[in-house]
Amino acid sequence: MSENMIRYERDDEGIVTLTMDDPSAGANTMNAAYKAAMAETVDRLEQEKDDITGVVLTSAKKTFFAGGNLADLQKITSANVGDAFTEVEEIKAQLRRLEKLGKPVVAAINGAALGGGLEIALATHHRIAVDDDRIKIGLPEVSLGLLPGGGGVTRLVRMLGIAPALMDWLLQGQQRTPSEAKAKGVVDELVATQEELVPAAKQWIRDNAGKADAATKGWDVKGYKIPGGTPTTPSFAANLPAFPANLRKQLKGSPIKSPRSIMSAAIEGAQVDFDTASRIESRYFADLVAGRESKAMIQAFFFDLQAINSGKLRPEGVEKRKVTKVGVLGAGMMGAGIAHACATSGIDVVLKDVSLESAEKGKGYTQKLVDARVSKGRMTAEDRDAVLARITPTADAADLGDVDVVIEAVFEDLGLKEKVFKEVEAVVGPDTLLCSNTSTLPITDLQGFSSRPADFIGLHFFSPVDKMKLVEIIRGEQTADEAAARAIDLVQQIRKIPIVVADGRGFYTSRVFGTLIDEGVRLVAEGVDPQVIERGATSAGFPAPPLAMLDEVSLTLTQHIRGEAAKAAAAAGEEYAANPGEQVVDTLVELGRKGRASGAGLYDYPEGGAKVLWPELRTRWTKGTDVPERDLHDRYLYRMALETAACFESGVLKDAESANIGGIFGIGFPPHTGGPATFMTNSEGGLRGFVSRANELADTYGERFRPSPWLVERAEKGSLVDAVS
Repeated sequence: MSENMIRYERDDEGIVTLTMDDPSAGANTMNAAYKAAMAETVDRLEQEKDDITGVVLTSAKKTFFAGGNLADLQKITSANVGDAFTEVEEIKAQLRRLEKLGKPVVAAINGAALGGGLEIALATHHRIAVDDDRIKIGLPEVSLGLLPGGGGVTRLVRMLGIAPALMDWLLQGQQRTPSEAKAKGVVDELVATQEELVPAAKQWIRDNAGKADAATKGWDVKGYKIPGGTPTTPSFAANLPAFPANLRKQLKGSPIKSPRSIMSAAIEGAQVDFDTASRIESRYFADLVAGRESKAMIQAFFFDLQAINSGKLRPEGVEKRKVTKVGVLGAGMMGAGIAHACATSGIDVVLKDVSLESAEKGKGYTQKLVDARVSKGRMTAEDRDAVLARITPTADAADLGDVDVVIEAVFEDLGLKEKVFKEVEAVVGPDTLLCSNTSTLPITDLQGFSSRPADFIGLHFFSPVDKMKLVEIIRGEQTADEAAARAIDLVQQIRKIPIVVADGRGFYTSRVFGTLIDEGVRLVAEGVDPQVIERGATSAGFPAPPLAMLDEVSLTLTQHIRGEAAKAAAAAGEEYAANPGEQVVDTLVELGRKGRASGAGLYDYPEGGAKVLWPELRTRWTKGTDVPERDLHDRYLYRMALETAACFESGVLKDAESANIGGIFGIGFPPHTGGPATFMTNSEGGLRGFVSRANELADTYGERFRPSPWLVERAEKGSLVDAVS
């Protein structure tokens, strides 16, 4: 098996080419086959060292090396964490032997080298990559709740210095192009094509044959000093206190553990010899990989995203289709953003509004964004002009006659949406996909006035569209599989992430997001200091706090949504349950403080300055009410998670992937939790533990935290999704 994983070929010059090519997978990973193959390979290199001039390490796959095997890492728990430490130490020992072979070793990087792939390359003496911007090089482990445990922390600190290693590569898991990696000191040489790669590696070996420094890392030479110094260097030590302070500022108080562990491993490792530093790195890695945080983040950011991107949510048996022309109805901020997303993805856009002037203004939004990219050197002027040429502003519905898809993005009013769709359906072809960007109105209600309800679907974008990756696809009662498949195809064509949910007021994301805002304003009504409310959310891991987000969406919109919910409850013969937080909102609106767009809300927005909480919030409502920090965190997290469970119970959600990815990318559920579904199942004690803690919160803070009988039953069965899958 190992002979097939790494092919060993020695030419007449004594140059050995090692080609990694796992026959059992589409990419090379640090699995059992790799470990066995590398052990045999290093043994052979050491045995034949006297006949070897140098070594080239490359790959037969499209990628160089994909990193650790995440399925294997998910199996590590506190019970077998010692085995994880031993395993990573054994893998690193192989790379250390390669590094100290005494012969120059060159990494010929033909494709992506991420995580363990880059760590393998870092153990070589020279790195050459193909100069192709599609190739990504980096150590993204922090985004999975891990640290680079294959020597990445230890080697980068010694190569670049503590600060560049942390800031440019480790703490944010940046993925860089080969040219960027060269500029940052990680890649040594670039070639233009794949065909030039191995010959260039061999030429470097020829040019450096017999040179001791070409086969020896600096840190293996007595007297080597880490660039920029270590904590024992006075100039560096003076700045050291700023490192954790800056990290805390970057994390906004989030409890995510991996960046802190990375910083600790880097600083501690810089004060000892290489091999001791490597063991320190391994211990931090083993601690993270056995924890619940990495399990959650790997589930969301690898397995859930992979499932969505590979088409798990797409109806089977529907031929894939490519969109060439889209009609966007409404050129406000949302419609303009959708037009920009389509045009920059190569799709022609007809942008319609009630007047040509308004439509032109909507096109101006794209003009502003692409001009900024050109000024920063991220886009050529020719590419900018091509994007702008794809957008045709109009006030005439007849211009929509040949579009493949219509996306409506007008105000959230049922009557207005009916009017624009009737106008459009009279001119578009019979095969045009009909999409509404509504964030709250049930798609089934909108289908009621459509002449083709089977082709009608919800396509909920998030603002600002150019930055938000998620699109929530909502199937109404009459939406056909073909329409759902076409919607998914379009979302992926414009490089967004699709989740699929069933119909219902607020669907999934708006419904769950509303509970976070509601909990924040309830806390105001309870007398908790507003600064405590906001800091409690950021320290729980939310990217933005609830009162600030309420201002962003506007207080009047929440009043409108509340009114619609009250009407729906009355129509169903139910009583709408008001709460004290709504009185806070009503009071602020009466005072003219309707949110950021109106210039004032829960915050003040001084011209030319940063927003600040309105001082009178404390005067009017704060009573010094104390809520323990853990309870504050859990009130936010559990409200949203319990509403997510209710979405599963009602059938709005049918898969954990949509719940997790929608929660993280759409409404800011803390990434370190893995998303709302994983937060519930990954709690201490599993789903039963989640239910137990929810009951504690209900006993203290109210019945909104009480788990439903359905959820209690699911907890007893140990599964959240089976009942609705």
